[in-house]
Amino acid sequence: MVMAEILLASCYYLLGLPQTIVMAPFSIWHSATAVLVALAAGSPASGDTLAYQAYTPQNRTAASCPSYNDYSQEPHGPFSSGVLGLPNMRPSPECRTFNSSAVEKVIRDIQARVRDPDLATLFANTFPSTLDTTVKYFDPDRNLAFIITGDITAQWLRDTGNQFAHLYKLLPLDSNLQALVKAVINTEARYITEFPYCGAFQPPPESGLAPTVNEWALDVDVNPPVDNQTVFECKYELDSLAGFLKISRAYYANTKDASFINDNWKAAMSQILTVVHDQSQSTWSDDWEFVSYYNWTGTAGALSPQVINGGNGEPKLANGLVGSSHRPSDDLCVFNYITSDNAMMSVELANVADVLDAVKLLPNVSHKARSFSKTIRNAIWNHTLTPSGIFAYETNGYGGQYIMDDANVPSLVSLPYIGFLDRSDETYIKTKKALFSRANPYYAEGKQFRGIGGPHVNATYPWPMSQVSGIFGTDDDAEITTRLQFLINNTAGLGLIHEGINIYNASAYTRPWFAWANSYFAEMILDLAERKPGLIFHDNVPYVIGQ
Repeated sequence: MVMAEILLASCYYLLGLPQTIVMAPFSIWHSATAVLVALAAGSPASGDTLAYQAYTPQNRTAASCPSYNDYSQEPHGPFSSGVLGLPNMRPSPECRTFNSSAVEKVIRDIQARVRDPDLATLFANTFPSTLDTTVKYFDPDRNLAFIITGDITAQWLRDTGNQFAHLYKLLPLDSNLQALVKAVINTEARYITEFPYCGAFQPPPESGLAPTVNEWALDVDVNPPVDNQTVFECKYELDSLAGFLKISRAYYANTKDASFINDNWKAAMSQILTVVHDQSQSTWSDDWEFVSYYNWTGTAGALSPQVINGGNGEPKLANGLVGSSHRPSDDLCVFNYITSDNAMMSVELANVADVLDAVKLLPNVSHKARSFSKTIRNAIWNHTLTPSGIFAYETNGYGGQYIMDDANVPSLVSLPYIGFLDRSDETYIKTKKALFSRANPYYAEGKQFRGIGGPHVNATYPWPMSQVSGIFGTDDDAEITTRLQFLINNTAGLGLIHEGINIYNASAYTRPWFAWANSYFAEMILDLAERKPGLIFHDNVPYVIGQ
């Protein structure tokens, strides 16, 4: 391994990266290869901390515009005529980061037909939230964009795949919106090519935007090492890579434009398939080598926690599932096989294979993706069911199971939404019933709000997102209506969907500006408009974008 170590050290030197990580022998060649891929990708030099200063930042909003983080915490008129009198929380037109006439038409269409004025206002606030507030950089000529999550100035692979999900059907109707999504794909392909285990990123240097210091990433040892000028946070979450696949296949499905499959995308796909393969391996090799392709741990004095086994967490035994270090909530796993992450990855690998077959490109990639998809799907059904017949949230291959759910998508409750199974599936129905009960340690009820949360905030703060997932997971009209009312009635009077809501005080919430939650709610309303129009409209006529 001496030659591999020399090669890896040389690569780090060329990239200007630290060389402080002790690596398992099995991972040295892999990491050296990954760094060489990054060098070949043609992205700006990671070690050049002043790269962004060579570019002029865009002014996407007027200089007089207030911070939306502040704006989102105070109600603004005009107010709805409903019982709640919900406010209008959209920035004024000159303060919006992206404008789309197609988006405005959908808002007018839905508002004209919705019975409840408060729901009409809530939809008008949430549907355009991503475009109104989070597009911090977009250059169609460079095919680059930077989309923040809301009150955190970073681009998460997971969030962007979901922040745009309710807008995909609008792509044929708005060429500028189509170019934006294509630029997001290209930007993220470049990120993944260089740092495939990372899920959150700094602005591309070409944006002219300065990187943000993430205190939670300071004094954290990551292997393979990363550059914090490019990476905001390098927690490995399998669903982040699945999110990139989701936005890629959704773009093609709605545009039939295969030009997103460029050199960056091909390199990113190669990295994703490598990660899926490597993270499917057992912790212990046949000759008792401790195998580590990625590890992450806080060091002394860091805000982030120290992780056992040199940052690798609990050992896992190969069974066809793919390991993950962190959950969709960014929290550490207990066991590294997350059922819902694997379900999403299985679905999206098959979807991308379908795209590649349709455009007759990369047959070897398509074959590998489809093979992994089938293996993962079979492993979920064979290795994640509990003795009571429900899905466990996490497993380790040794028989360990953690029975819970986390609100973040992909979750077990969201399995129909992500396309893994039908909402009428008996195992799903049984699982969902258990998860919205005391059988789930992160389910909580208060006088005004109830739902599933997670350790990311606090067990007493269930997430509205869990109620949205619950609606996607049922055809029962009464259940849908009840869950929808929980959402409408619990915005702290602000007409936005928040991260978590305190069960003891519903006016206490986390994250005033959380674009993904707003998008997910709006996506659900559009689903009801097509699937159950009579529950929200004056009539029972379905509404479908573009028809």
